Parts: sequence; C-alpha cells; structure tokens
Amino acid sequence: MFKEIDEKKNLLDSKRPLSSHTLKSLREKLLLEWTYHSNAIEGNTLTLKETKVVLEGITVGGKTMREHLEVINHREAILYVEEIVGQGEPLTEWQIKNLQRLILKGIDDEYAGQYRDQQVFISGAVHVPPASLQIQEKMEGLMKWHDGAAQKLHPVERAAMLHVIFVGIHPFIDGNGRTARLLLNLELMKAGFPPIIIKTENRLAYYDALDKAHTTDDYFDFIELIKTEVNHTLDLYVSVAG
Repeated sequence: MFKEIDEKKNLLDSKRPLSSHTLKSLREKLLLEWTYHSNAIEGNTLTLKETKVVLEGITVGGKTMREHLEVINHREAILYVEEIVGQGEPLTEWQIKNLQRLILKGIDDEYAGQYRDQQVFISGAVHVPPASLQIQEKMEGLMKWHDGAAQKLHPVERAAMLHVIFVGIHPFIDGNGRTARLLLNLELMKAGFPPIIIKTENRLAYYDALDKAHTTDDYFDFIELIKTEVNHTLDLYVSVAG
C-alpha cells in the first residue's frame, strides 16, 4: 500500500543532506502554501500573494484583522511544530492545546488552548462530534491509541488516522481543522517526511473523505487522499535534490 512512497522517501534520504539554500527555499514555499491553503479551507479570503505579503509584515487593505491574525498565527504554529520535531518530543495533549492556542491567539483568547464546554457541529457534515463532557476522555483515548496501536502503522497511515480521529472529536470551539492539519504534518515530519499541503481546491473531496470515515469507519478514501499529497511533496523534494 505504501511501497511507492517508501521508495521515494528512500531515494530522498539517499540524497540528503540537501543544500541549505534548497532547504530554505523549499521551507519558505511550503510554509506559505501550507498557511494559505489551510486558512482558505476555513474561509479566509486572502489570496496566496496577499498571504505572502502579510507574512512579510504588510497589511492588506479591505481584509479583516482576523484574516491577518490567522496568517501570522498559523506561521507561529508551524514554527512550534518544527520545534517539537527538532527536539524529538513525544506527542502530548499539552502540545495539541498549545497548537490551537497559537491558532486562536488574539482572535478568541477565551477559548484558546481550552477544550470546548458546549456542543458544536461540523458545517456540511453528517457526523456530530461528541458532547463536551466526553472531550477529556476521548482525547485521552486518542493519546493512548497514538502511543500504542498507532505505532505499528505506517507513518503516513498513522498521520492520516490521527487527523481523522482528532477532527471527529472536535475538541475545541474553533481551530480544529487547522490544528488537525498541523498534527498531520507533525506526525509526518517526525517520521522524516516533508510536510504536505491539503489544497483548497480539494476541499470537497477532503470533507467527504472525513465524513465517510466518521460515519462508516471507512478510512480508505482519506488515507488515499493523504498518500497522494505525500507523493506530490516527495516528488517535489526529489526533483530539486538532483
């Protein structure tokens, strides 16, 4: 199931270390596109070019303060993911809360880093997340799964499943989607994969695959979607590695 991905990753590993200039430009490209697409999926109207100038510290006229903060905050969350990976830290609930806190910083400080205390619904989805009183138990179950059975899975499957289960719990009032995609890439990067980008033009397939997983326990479509993006990013890295 993951043979092609493993072959590409082995090829990339054989070309490492990549030049510092190549790595820097790849990182800047992915940081920009990851931020743009993850925010756009959630309704942020800044274009890719506008996102770039906001990251450079320039204000875009006609756009809300929230949209600007979503860009700046997402960059900070990516830097935090890179820090966790660099230090080889195990995944914890505290880290997950920190990621979401960074996403909502200055936007909704009351609920930043806090599990929700009320019922929420996922727009357009059949699946209804669990009641707020179940959040702590569900998150503890997620961490137990991650530290146990999940470690026997291929890293790409584990990352995809982490995303699916987390979104199903929907533990926060806001920022669940962005946090889930950060967790997805955190898991991939820990295993030595480059981060992937779920593009806004694939939003419908992404949402459909998530809802199918949550309502039927059939994870195939979502894992295939993630595999496709992992292949794309590996192709990009291998192509510039020479």
